[in-house]
Amino acid sequence: MDTKERILKESMDLFSNKGFKAVTVEEIAGRIGIKAPSLYKHYKGKREIFKALLDEATLRYREFISTILTSSDTIPTPEELGEKLSSLLEYSLHDEYVAPLRRIMTIEQFSNKEYGDMYSNLYVDTMLDYHISLFSKMMDKGLLKRGNPKEMALLYDAPFILLLGECDRHPEKEEEAKITLKEHAEYCFNLFSNNN
Repeated sequence: MDTKERILKESMDLFSNKGFKAVTVEEIAGRIGIKAPSLYKHYKGKREIFKALLDEATLRYREFISTILTSSDTIPTPEELGEKLSSLLEYSLHDEYVAPLRRIMTIEQFSNKEYGDMYSNLYVDTMLDYHISLFSKMMDKGLLKRGNPKEMALLYDAPFILLLGECDRHPEKEEEAKITLKEHAEYCFNLFSNNN
């Protein structure tokens, strides 16, 4: 691992455990055994390091999301929807970039609007937009009752955010949360189904 990669790795660990503001450039440099001026040869400062970490995490998250979201022509079954939520929970909790940076954004969102907006975009807006579109298509095909797709998406997505935070605080609850998300997808499908 080269110095630039080590800077990112150690910075990620420090930021995710202490928060962005609490970490100094000197502390990052000390973790990898260099002086602060040497760190500046690779990054202009703490903010540039954090931006590099965020860019990588955002790229990885969007790539993963694109693998679990179905195409606009495909309508997933309730089981597939549940598996997608469960997979996204697991990925969000364990990816080496996404998991710690999501925790950093959670901490920093209250003192930095940019991070709050980024968190909302990745973990709320992306999911809501996808499910609003999906539920609209399912209504058009007669698979779901006519209704407000945004309200349906809010009801459907809310437990994911709740359980993600719960698993951050209590990692031992992850398997239970995955089962809950699968059951929730089935419940919502039955609730929204045109067959009721």
